[in-house]
Amino acid sequence: MGSSSLLAVIGAPVALSAPEVRTVPGMPPVTDSRNLYSETQAGRLSPAVSGALARVYVPNLHSNDVSVIDPETFRVVDRFEVGIHPQHIVPSWDLKTLWVTNNASGRPEGTLTPIDPRTGKPGPAVVVVDPYNLYFTPDGKSAIVVAERFRRLDFRDPQTMALKHSLQTPGCGGINHADFSIDGRFAIFTCEFGGGLVKIDLVRLKVIRHLKPAKGSKPQDIRVSPDGGIFYVADLEAGGVFLVDGERFEAVGFITTGVGAHGLYPSRDGRKLYVANRGSNKAKGPKKGAGSVSVIDFATRKVEATWAIPGGGSPDMGNVSADGKILWLSGRFDNVVYAFDTTNGEVKKTIAVGKSPHGLTVWPQPGRYSLGHTGNLR
Repeated sequence: MGSSSLLAVIGAPVALSAPEVRTVPGMPPVTDSRNLYSETQAGRLSPAVSGALARVYVPNLHSNDVSVIDPETFRVVDRFEVGIHPQHIVPSWDLKTLWVTNNASGRPEGTLTPIDPRTGKPGPAVVVVDPYNLYFTPDGKSAIVVAERFRRLDFRDPQTMALKHSLQTPGCGGINHADFSIDGRFAIFTCEFGGGLVKIDLVRLKVIRHLKPAKGSKPQDIRVSPDGGIFYVADLEAGGVFLVDGERFEAVGFITTGVGAHGLYPSRDGRKLYVANRGSNKAKGPKKGAGSVSVIDFATRKVEATWAIPGGGSPDMGNVSADGKILWLSGRFDNVVYAFDTTNGEVKKTIAVGKSPHGLTVWPQPGRYSLGHTGNLR
């Protein structure tokens, strides 16, 4: 081989393959370790959601009902009553059911209401103690009911919701939101009222340890970075997002976003993180507050844009449309839902719904399976 040929070979770019992720048994494989959201990109709809109506389901906390929006017309096309204080609408692991978590806020009447996404109609409710939130183990074998008031995680049958195992988390007051490691070994839950975080071993079903809060901390939603290394934690009091190394379980940074940082949603290409800033750090904030959406670039860990709501508002929780073009968020203190254009941050529509809309979900969404909340799909 001549010297020019040798230089050509030496200088040629080398395509480095991403390292393989060894997942827990039963968990679907990670197809791209550089982007664990790779299977939730626009257009990658599972056969399991075939026939599902395109709808936005909005749980209204203080009117005890669900508003149903047609995303094509931006109109409310249905409303039905559910249990007491519906908090979130959660896609099941197998993507066949949407569960409304009615935690009854301290009363014993907690229930889960199933919605058939093919008809958009509710079925008979299942009695479950204090279901503030709902997640699923990465292998799909258990539903995790977050019993916030009892500082407890109840592992249940994902179909019948029969109780299998309870795990106490005594150091985590107000346990509520979670996300999972890239390999399914552990989950990190936020402790809203006690501050800080708790790390849970999902293989042995035990508490690994707690991460003590910063002064005045009130953590809310949590989402993991595309490479699985950093967990982004929205903090209502701090007005921004803490960065936590998942393996070492320690804070490594902070990004200021806006007043009342609350909900976190990755873009469909896995490059951006939308942060819903509720406009108030109070449980009952004012209407037309200083609400906004911050757009964080995962690569630089910097805010690249902030979308204000004309006239003010209270963006809370929601998700991104299947094509990635619309960010749907509930307006917690304004009794509305916002539809943001993700290309420019414009509020395309503001839609009146019930009282105190909370964890809405958009359906269908791309992905192979759901880890819970308002559509944490992978």
